[in-house]
Amino acid sequence: MISEFRSFIAKGNVIDLAVGIIIGAAFTGIVKSLVDDIVMPIVGAITGGGFDFSNYFLPLSSAVTAPSLAAAREQGAVFAYGNFITVLINFVILAFIIFLMVKAVNKMRLADEKKSAEEAPAPPPADIQLLSEIRDILKAK
Repeated sequence: MISEFRSFIAKGNVIDLAVGIIIGAAFTGIVKSLVDDIVMPIVGAITGGGFDFSNYFLPLSSAVTAPSLAAAREQGAVFAYGNFITVLINFVILAFIIFLMVKAVNKMRLADEKKSAEEAPAPPPADIQLLSEIRDILKAK
């Protein structure tokens, strides 16, 4: 069982998956910082306040009187719709940024493929191919 597990772990796909998860976690931090520290302040400056709805909530109990979400949760049940709105907006921005990055990578990859296709030597003319085939057949005899 241990040797089977070792061979499973040693397969390229598992190693690639592990590397992808580690890089994905690091990439998530980078993109989150991009959204929180660069994009959202610009959006906040343009809209005059930003998109921080995190303290918007509806109290589900008459005992909840606090102005902030954290304090309201200590007092009782609340319907915290503002935090969901903030996370949803951040997700849309994050998804758009990732879309732009994937689009740029695909464009670079397509340019590389096109360049390598252009660099590939053109196949010889049909008569040269035919002569080469005849030569190979005669060599084989």
